[in-house]
Amino acid sequence: MKIALIGATGNAGSRILAELSRRGHAVTAIARNPARIPELKGVTPLQADANDVAGLAAALRGHDVVISSVHFTESDPNKLIEAVQAAGVGRYLVVGGAGSLEVAPGVKLIDTPQFPAIYKTEAAAGGAFLDLLRQQTRLDWTFLSPSAMFVAGERTGKFRLGGDQLLTTEKGSSISFEDYAIAMADEIEKPAHSRQRFTVGY
Repeated sequence: MKIALIGATGNAGSRILAELSRRGHAVTAIARNPARIPELKGVTPLQADANDVAGLAAALRGHDVVISSVHFTESDPNKLIEAVQAAGVGRYLVVGGAGSLEVAPGVKLIDTPQFPAIYKTEAAAGGAFLDLLRQQTRLDWTFLSPSAMFVAGERTGKFRLGGDQLLTTEKGSSISFEDYAIAMADEIEKPAHSRQRFTVGY
């Protein structure tokens, strides 16, 4: 497939880029500083600003799928969605956050006493992004939330998928960037969560 990846140099974005390249997709790797994008098979670096709707739409045009992997507090979901729609791309996948996942009926992770205050602004913005996607009537979107601990680790291919509830084990709630990238690439190749949020964890 021809895939555009916004935020290709971040922790999640760089792993998604590597996974898509490994699977033989043609990826336009979009970043503010394309010099940081590694040389990978099938990858074309491109400079674009996520807040420039016209410029971003031009960069996205002609792709089958768009993925955005950008900090919620450094981007505007309205502009991202507008650019995707203006480009006429059929599918839009978002690297989501864990804060909006439920830990009990009606209780989100972000609202628990244990949630770190330093991440609250970013998590709240991620929840607002998800709410905005759920209001879209014409966009085929998917929002993939990681587990509570989203960290560098191994590419094992062994993980669980869930819906709106946080996935946990006796060791807590976690997923590596590498395994998250597998789940994202799987969803692109075999869509199972159209117009839905889902989550991945061990």
